[in-house]
Amino acid sequence: MASQTQGIQQLLAAEKRAAEKVSEARKRKAKRLKQAKEEAQDEIEKYRKERERQFREFEAKHMGSREDVAARIEQDTLVRIDEMNKQVVTHKEPVIQEILALVYDIKPEIHKNYRQ
Repeated sequence: MASQTQGIQQLLAAEKRAAEKVSEARKRKAKRLKQAKEEAQDEIEKYRKERERQFREFEAKHMGSREDVAARIEQDTLVRIDEMNKQVVTHKEPVIQEILALVYDIKPEIHKNYRQ
């Protein structure tokens, strides 16, 4: 009977050691996964920064800086507004005269849908 109890105790101890080894293995695996995730995040961040730097270089090379683009857009806008104002001044009087002529020249007619 004592050998049977001793065998059970050995089995329980072996089971406990096995559970501890499994637990340690899971902890190591979780640690490796966490480390791999952090390394991947670092690599992604480095790649993103590199692509942003390349894009800024491309943008500066082909379009100029943002300030230059904004200044060009502002200048184009001012030129177009000036052209529109000149067109208004040029065509203002004839348009007013045409509108007044249409208002003053009333020709009473019976509507085509009117039935007698």
